[in-house]
Amino acid sequence: MSAIDDLPALRDIVRDHGLLPKKSLGQNFLFDLNLTARIARAAQPAAVPVIVEIGPGPGGLTRALLAEGAHKVIAIERDERCLPALAQIAGRYPGRLDVIHGDALETDLAGLVATAGCKARICANLPYNVATPLLVQWLLSEPWPPWFDRMVLMFQREVAERIVATPVQREDYGRLGVLAGWRTRARILFDIPPSAFTPPPKVVSSVVELTPRESPADCRAADLSNLTRFAFGQRRKMLRQSLKGLSAHGQPVEPLALLEAAGIEPTRRAEEVDVEGFAAMARFLGG
Repeated sequence: MSAIDDLPALRDIVRDHGLLPKKSLGQNFLFDLNLTARIARAAQPAAVPVIVEIGPGPGGLTRALLAEGAHKVIAIERDERCLPALAQIAGRYPGRLDVIHGDALETDLAGLVATAGCKARICANLPYNVATPLLVQWLLSEPWPPWFDRMVLMFQREVAERIVATPVQREDYGRLGVLAGWRTRARILFDIPPSAFTPPPKVVSSVVELTPRESPADCRAADLSNLTRFAFGQRRKMLRQSLKGLSAHGQPVEPLALLEAAGIEPTRRAEEVDVEGFAAMARFLGG
């Protein structure tokens, strides 16, 4: 029996179901009950009708969320080997855990939570290999404000630093920092050492909180996404060079005209331009 409910300890569940973590799925299982509880508490699961969890694996964080009072957890799990372990948890918490077998990148999460009638909250120890694509997908969600009111997510520390970076942290600042800074207020809550995981990753992990901004700088998400891809694709070049080849609505964009319209010096590099500067350029692209 575990310390949070009357289900078997997570290590025993992993052993009984033969759930060896798969590197191909970016799996690193977190067994430490103190840490799963800390992550769950950071998400304050009892405060919202629905928690969405991505990649629950054998269900360590899932159980912590439920133990902390989550009314409903919708868990998206790609690895079918984990489904029996998650079904065991669903049986212990009847009506409070829905498990969806599928790829989170291809799942209509907004549609899944729409029936709740209010915003959900995302809390997850994201699989390393899909963490950044998932976050970008959520940051580019339309309409905005989105279907979630907050995200509490675990990333590799280097990714977490890129999420919260500004031009002050020039080496870390990039496309991810612009998109996250544009639509959310992001902060690193705490770190988790490699030794807490099975198998231990080679890097420290960090839990990041992202709270959506009600009114981000006015521009189209598609234009900002396209612009930052070009700007940081050749980040050591001046913007007048890195933006060559950029197009909008099927038409080529003249970098010098774009930069002049946004009031940005053409000799600047992408890492020197703040979120407002990129939003100004994106507004020009949107016409």
